[in-house]
Amino acid sequence: MKMAFVGKGGSGKTTLAALTARRLAGRPLLAIDADINQHLAAALGASEDEAVLLPALGDHLDLIKEYLRGDNPRISSAHAMVKTTPPGRGSRLLTVSETNPIYERLVHDVGGIPLAVTGPFATEDLGVACYHSKVGAVELLLNHLVDGAGEYVVVDMTAGADSFASGLFTRFDVTFLVCEPTLRSVGVYKQYVGYARDFGVRVHVVGNKIDDESDVDFLRAHVGDDLLTWIGRSGFVKAAERGVFSGRLEPENASALDKIVKTVDLCTKDWPTYTRQANEFHLRNAQAWASAKVGEDLAAQIDPEFVLGTLRKDEQHVA
Repeated sequence: MKMAFVGKGGSGKTTLAALTARRLAGRPLLAIDADINQHLAAALGASEDEAVLLPALGDHLDLIKEYLRGDNPRISSAHAMVKTTPPGRGSRLLTVSETNPIYERLVHDVGGIPLAVTGPFATEDLGVACYHSKVGAVELLLNHLVDGAGEYVVVDMTAGADSFASGLFTRFDVTFLVCEPTLRSVGVYKQYVGYARDFGVRVHVVGNKIDDESDVDFLRAHVGDDLLTWIGRSGFVKAAERGVFSGRLEPENASALDKIVKTVDLCTKDWPTYTRQANEFHLRNAQAWASAKVGEDLAAQIDPEFVLGTLRKDEQHVA
């Protein structure tokens, strides 16, 4: 099951993504840092030097595209693939835990967690590139990933409404919006759900940096039933943010993480809707810019008879 952590910058979404990933350690799991501020590796225990050395998804788009294309006859070349190109018959599909060239090159163990990183916004990108072109690698991966119950993908997303610059926000079974008990953080929540609910995106609020019951009351007053659970001030988290990973998370905060996991486990897959939304966003991109950029009609890449997650293994091209 795929889950995203979003929220205002500084709300603690990376911390919550890391804590949840750690809670899921030992199960089939893939963590992805898709934030322009690449901090998930550090939150999982990597040193600054180790984090810098992690290979970036955004720097290996050719590898990703060539592998996922497989022998799909609707895709003329890897060059013709864009961030929204959906899979079809002949495409290579991914599972959460497997051996393939993408994972071998770009997924590395960090603190016991398989982690892939989008890559930072580099100096050479200034003034000439958009960070969302890098995040496109994540969208491609999730469009081609077949996951199920007991399997987890944890994604630390870009802050605020930046997630809506692509169709990536629809690629999750559950979105957890991390919200501090402040008006600014609640404002991001209202903006996010205003967009997301139009696409049937499941959004739950996780309160963070909660000091007392008045903080919980404040969030309930502003987000209502969307408030799923909350994380109180934590000595464990404070130490971890200083690079010290020892001790145990407080029982009440551990229970909050278990509630997050249980919420994900209770979700049911809707592969037809997932596939339809991927196709819709691909059509939008094809018409707006992608077909002109590539020099061919990319709407033709859509396989109308293909629904992700519904084919038998012998009907899929899974290497």
